[in-house]
Amino acid sequence: MNSRLRRGIMSPYDVYTTYLAMKKHFTDAKYDFFRYNGKTRSSVSAFNKRRDKYFFERMSRKLSDDEIRMYFIANFVATDNPSSVWVGEIIQSGEKKYTELSKKYQSLTYTFSQECADLLDTMELPQLFDCKKGHPPILKKYLAGEVSIETLSILDQVFSYTDKLDKKLSDPVWETVSLKIKKYKPFINIDVSKCKKILREFIYG
Repeated sequence: MNSRLRRGIMSPYDVYTTYLAMKKHFTDAKYDFFRYNGKTRSSVSAFNKRRDKYFFERMSRKLSDDEIRMYFIANFVATDNPSSVWVGEIIQSGEKKYTELSKKYQSLTYTFSQECADLLDTMELPQLFDCKKGHPPILKKYLAGEVSIETLSILDQVFSYTDKLDKKLSDPVWETVSLKIKKYKPFINIDVSKCKKILREFIYG
């Protein structure tokens, strides 16, 4: 998710369909943005009738294709309920969320390292995912704002723990977070081998 790339070739309608695809990706367990190449059912005529069409026109002029995708990702990841996100909300607060995510990505490996250091300072790695008594510590830490969704997603790239917890937990809170992790994970561009090395250093010294 590198910013300041060359301006893209998305038309205003393309930006709109990207918004629809991103929303479906983050809210529909069966839809995959990559599998369907960001395609959804929509029409140019319906788009042209929208009152907020100017917003998509402005984005197509201002941002590169990658930045447009990142802009929408930032808005769907920042909320507890992606299905409640609508264009009006993105118009009002989207720029702030986009800027915040851009800053996160500038120091993603560092943040991952610091958050893992905090997590492993008080417990062993297996304990983070222990759900014998309910919500595992890793989920509690996230809900308390002590660990980011990015770190949860990177850890899932390393351990695939969401699939294991899905089989053990029947809980709407976990189901919501698990879906967000799975949907967000493919968009996170990070050197997983480097993250594994960071974890080994914490575990084995």
